[in-house]
Amino acid sequence: MLIKIKCLQCNIEGSFSIADASYAGPYKCWKCGALHTISIAGNEVKSCEPLSQEDFDKQQEFDKLRDKFK
Repeated sequence: MLIKIKCLQCNIEGSFSIADASYAGPYKCWKCGALHTISIAGNEVKSCEPLSQEDFDKQQEFDKLRDKFK
């Protein structure tokens, strides 16, 4: 399913492909490269907030550790 997401920085609408009806995590604008944290439920965007590069890197490290200990 393709979900439409509007970038908070440049207002360009992009598409995000997901297999499930829900997703929570990072999204990067295809046009300007701005990072966002998005939440999708029921194939609808429920929240979209700016994300700094530092917070993105921390989130990626956390995800790697979580996956390692699964």
